[in-house]
Amino acid sequence: MLVFLAKRLVNAAGVMLTVALIAFVIFRFVGDPVELMLNEQASQAQRDELRERLGLNRNLVAQFATFVANAARGDFGISYRNQQEVFTLIAERFPATLELVLVATILSLVVGIPLGVYTAIRRDSLSARLLEFVSVLGVSLPSFALGILFILLFSVTLQWLPAFGRGEVVQIGGWSTGLLTPSGRLALILPGITLSLFQITLVMRLVRAEMLETMRTEFIRFARARGLSNRVVHFRYALRNCLMPVITVTGLQIGNLIAFALVTETVFQWPGMGLLFVQAVTFVDIPVMAAYLMVVSFIFVALNTAVDLLYAYVDPRLREDAVAGAGNAR
Repeated sequence: MLVFLAKRLVNAAGVMLTVALIAFVIFRFVGDPVELMLNEQASQAQRDELRERLGLNRNLVAQFATFVANAARGDFGISYRNQQEVFTLIAERFPATLELVLVATILSLVVGIPLGVYTAIRRDSLSARLLEFVSVLGVSLPSFALGILFILLFSVTLQWLPAFGRGEVVQIGGWSTGLLTPSGRLALILPGITLSLFQITLVMRLVRAEMLETMRTEFIRFARARGLSNRVVHFRYALRNCLMPVITVTGLQIGNLIAFALVTETVFQWPGMGLLFVQAVTFVDIPVMAAYLMVVSFIFVALNTAVDLLYAYVDPRLREDAVAGAGNAR
């Protein structure tokens, strides 16, 4: 297990160093940081002093090493646009993004799993075929188009739900949440549904495929031969054996939801990390762009590493393969 853990950690470190190199290239070569941080009236002496303070007069290897060391401490510099520490900006926006992603994940499981079971059990019915057709639409339609349609219908026409913003939030320590206020919960509905639609269809189709495969196995036939009811067979035996891949995919998709929430956040003006990134691109705020890339990549790597370790704990064959691979490498 230690060999497997070491191998996964080395792979994760390699991925993060590659991402750090990409972020460093963006930070260093997309515009001159000195020109972006100072106004046109700044003197040459001020420019030289800032270049010295930022370490831009050193060689690229030393600059990259400093960038990695600072990023490991959470120091991504100062935002060009907001004149604040980038880490502080991201920390302020992260609760909004995480809250939206958690709501979308819960919706995807609560809606996707029952729909997947239903379309598997009643696979030849008209309603199941209609749900499968709708799921194809859910995968195909872009989220920004769905978000705009939801705003037009529920906010402009019916005036049931707010079209933008996070509503009223409360502070719990350093964490902000809208789940504890009525306006905050209402503001979550439209962006949460919009972000969860693709995930719902993914979970539904995965559960359906796994259920159909499980229903053809010998132990399901044996359970039916024992005279167990369809309810017990479907939900106690078949569904329980389908949940492991669903949980795995859902865990990995959390990283995707965080990364691609920027479209939903932009449509609904949700004050999260995604909207901060879009604004940074608009104003060429390079430190924020580099920090967003690093943070989202770290979340991806951490989730993938955690899933790999969980698999290794559940399935000892993976640990044996890792040990055998290390032995062959020697």
